[in-house]
Parts: sequence; C-alpha cells; structure tokens
Amino acid sequence: MKITAIRPYPIWVGDRNQLIVKVETDEGIHGWGESGLSSRELAVMGAIDHYREFLIGRDSMLTGALWQELYRSQYFEGGRVLTAAISAIDIALHDVKGKALGVPVHQLLGGKQRTSIPTFGCVRADDPDTLIASARGAMAAGWDCLRLGWKSDAVSPYEPREHIAEIARWMTQAREALGSGVMLGVDYHHRLSVAEAASFCQKMPRGTLDFLEEPIRDETPEAYAALRRMTDVPFAIGEEFSSKWQFLPYIEGGHTQFARLDICNVGGFTEAMKVAGWCEAHYIDLMPHNPLGPICTAATVHFSAAVANLSHVECWETPDEDMARQESPIFTKRMKLVGATYVVPDEPGLGVEVDERALKDAEPFRFSEMPHLRRKDGSHTNW
Repeated sequence: MKITAIRPYPIWVGDRNQLIVKVETDEGIHGWGESGLSSRELAVMGAIDHYREFLIGRDSMLTGALWQELYRSQYFEGGRVLTAAISAIDIALHDVKGKALGVPVHQLLGGKQRTSIPTFGCVRADDPDTLIASARGAMAAGWDCLRLGWKSDAVSPYEPREHIAEIARWMTQAREALGSGVMLGVDYHHRLSVAEAASFCQKMPRGTLDFLEEPIRDETPEAYAALRRMTDVPFAIGEEFSSKWQFLPYIEGGHTQFARLDICNVGGFTEAMKVAGWCEAHYIDLMPHNPLGPICTAATVHFSAAVANLSHVECWETPDEDMARQESPIFTKRMKLVGATYVVPDEPGLGVEVDERALKDAEPFRFSEMPHLRRKDGSHTNW
C-alpha cells in the first residue's frame, strides 16, 4: 500500500492554529496526524514538503523503517521542527495501518492495558477563592487530579519573585480547602530560575503539591539536578522534548518523576513507545502533554492505553475551560470524556474523522505568537 500524497492543513481552531496532516494511499485508505509545534506551523510545513518528496511511492506499512529514514535523512538530524513533522506523519501512518488491518492503533502497540484513560483537569482562575471553587466543581465532575493555575498568564511585566509568593499562598490555601485526597500540581512553564523554583517549593508546607511541572528551562539537565537536591516536590518534565535522546539525561539522572511526553512533538507513536519503556525501567510514570486538537487527543489515548506506566493525561475539558479546540465542526468524530476519563476506542485506526468539505471552509492559518513577557527592568523573560 503505497503513499500517494501527504497534505498538511494549517487551520485556526478555537484560540490557536492546528496543523493536521493527511496521508493518502493507492488503496484509498488515508490517515490523519497532527503536529504539536504551536506558533511555528509554517516551519513544520516546510519540513513536511521536504519529506514528501521521497515518501511518495513508499510502503505505508513500514512505519519503523520510515521513521528511521525521516530522522536520519539529513546531516542535521533531530530538532523540534523536524520531529514535529515526523510526529504528524508517523501518527497518520499508524492511522492508515490500523484501518488497513481493521484494528485500533493501540492494537499495533501491543494492545490495550486499560479500558479507560484517567486525566488531570486544568483549573485556572485569577484569585484563590475562584480557583478553589472551580477546583471543587471539577472534583464534583469526577476529577481526582488537578493542575491549578492562573488565567492571566500573558500579563507583562512579569516578576517571578512576586508571582511565586502569591501562587505559593494560593496552593497552600487550595490544599487546605480541597483536602489530601486530590492530587494537585502547578505548571510554571519554564518561568523560573533554579533559585526561584526552590524558593517557591520552600514557601509551601511539605505535601502541598504532588507535582511541579516545568519549573525551569530544559536546556541544562544539571540545573534540574541542582533543583532536585533543593526540594522533594515531584517534577513533571518533558512536554517540549523532541526525542528519546532529549529525555535521556532526565530519565537516567532521576531528574523527573513524571514524563510529560507529547506524542505530536516527540516523534509520534514510534518514538513515544521507546520513551515509555525507558521510563518504565526507571519507575517514572507518564503524564502525557495534550494541549491541541482531537487528533492529538486520539493519538494520546491510544498510546496511553498501550503503556504500563500511565499516571494521567492532560485534559482541557474541565467545567470552566473553553472547549473550542476540541469541538470544531471539522471533526465529525472524536474522543469524548465519560466523567474524567476517556474511553479507549476499538474501531480501526485512531477513531477520528475529519469533514474535508468543512476543512476547506475552515478559518485559515493566521500568524500568532505565544506571549512575549518582559520584566520590570525591560528585559525579556520566559512565558
């Protein structure tokens, strides 16, 4: 079954672009994938254009060999742009293979180890009372794991020291109000330095947080090692990692307790399963990143069904969150929550259907930027 076309569709859905990719074959079977490099979609499309030149006419069933060729076919291998393109193609090829064989994608990965996928809910507010009330609403709807945060995350100037003092107080109040039975975390999105992250953790009573997500930037694993020595709060790291090699020092060094693997960035199913096994050998649970659209969610659900070491999957469908990224009419079939879990599907492929007529009339790609934050002294800082 030969590949006949690879078609990227950059469209605006909800509050951001989604880059979805269709792979077509000479037997009329097609598959869908998604790239996760938000706000740099045109760069990924350029990589897909290069890959398409030698993928046309290739056997679509050889997913492992094609992954190796895609990764190794240039001197400057790897990097987030290339692996985001590889991810979308690899996910689409697994969708093709599942449909061709009449099995769900998780069957291609070893079969499902669970019938439902637990999620952590995203709860955000701009004051602690509203945050706690929203968290209680999510708990009443079925969530026993919540990532708490703030809605005004694009406000500039941004001063980390001021912010950690405020959010440490919020988290302490939330734990006292919500009790010890719910799992609580917070995402600092790389905003802090080692000293700031350590200070944040030390401002809260022990046991306040069950996980701290991405407190500092990831370029220097030794910095995470230093932070690890300063606090006992479990870390959740890796949503921006683009290969097993990037995960290597964090897994082998014991720098993280939850792997925030993103199947639309790390290299699709082929690479994600390797990272999952490596994490299992080091007793690290998976907490997959899932911030995009229905194709990303479906791929994440199939992957999560087939691994042994799953904690929770990210979910933006808690009661107070906007569903615009998921509920577009472009997607005529998608994964849906039952309470706070996704039910693992058994139909062939990913189980996502796209209305291509609606796709042609969709809101087109628009240039967009993640927030560019500055500190009070005018210098740039992380979002």
